Amino acid sequence: MRFLTITAASVAAAAFVLTTPVAQAAGPIVIKFSHVVAENTPKGQMANKFKELVEQRLPGKVKVEVFPNTQLFDDDAVLSAMLLGDVQLAAPSLSKFDKYTSQLPVFDLPFLFKDMAAADRFQQGPAGQKLLMSMEKKGLIGLGYLHNGLKQLSANKPLRTPADAKGQKFRIQQSDVLAAQFEAVGAVPLKKAFSEVFTLLQTRAVDGQENTWSNIYSQKFHEVQSYITESNHGLIDYMVVTSASFWNGLPADIRGEVKKALDESIAHGNKVAMEKVMGDRKKVADSGRTQIIQLTDAERAQWVEAMKPVWKKFEKDIGKDLIEAAAASNSGS
Repeated sequence: MRFLTITAASVAAAAFVLTTPVAQAAGPIVIKFSHVVAENTPKGQMANKFKELVEQRLPGKVKVEVFPNTQLFDDDAVLSAMLLGDVQLAAPSLSKFDKYTSQLPVFDLPFLFKDMAAADRFQQGPAGQKLLMSMEKKGLIGLGYLHNGLKQLSANKPLRTPADAKGQKFRIQQSDVLAAQFEAVGAVPLKKAFSEVFTLLQTRAVDGQENTWSNIYSQKFHEVQSYITESNHGLIDYMVVTSASFWNGLPADIRGEVKKALDESIAHGNKVAMEKVMGDRKKVADSGRTQIIQLTDAERAQWVEAMKPVWKKFEKDIGKDLIEAAAASNSGS
């Protein structure tokens, strides 16, 4: 069985490995798909569906190996590993790409999308599709967007207004936008890996975190947090990504079938995501382990007002036109 890998020997050697031998490989092409969440999440189900479709349609030609729960790499290391050829597919959170492009952090802006339909309109529109190729010069190609959902705030004290968050330590992803978001309400952001969050919460090393209902339930965060504020203040979606060298080195017929299977599996994952939002919220509520706080319109308005300056702070880096295009998706335009 032949694995597609890029050695660090030289650029020329890497180019040779990923163009000529792919088509001549004696055994099946192996695609390692690394992700950080459980198999019962939308991402986990999407990855398993992709494996099923590819191996069904390309028997003996392509083999997909799925590695969930950070078995191979966390989201902070997987992109570097991908560029080295150690993994071929991943679906990191959109917050993980700020080292490769200044534009994708648009998705981290607080209160940018009023609902998931707005986020989807933006992602599938011209501006969102253009972002998939924004890292090609850095060696990465986006193949599609995978939904998870809108974020909620959890803590061991009730969070009803921005003042309640002052001085509290929150785990965040590796994102300067998210750091600024919490600093705007006087909180202390700490950039930590997803795999560490449960322990950080359990040991009270951090006071709270932000996540979707799917991640909160599957990772049991609700069991170690007393309160969850239903804020819907931000987005956690993923970009399914590969290396440009690997993708462009695939035989055209193989690449076409893999992309078709990927599109179908992403659609499956997005359907699961939408179904799980309310289902997992109910499971969290029914567990009795945490209290869900629903904000009044006036309370929510305070959070929006406190965090809105973050948009202006990153406008130059992200691009005013891109922010406006994303915000316009809320009206269906």
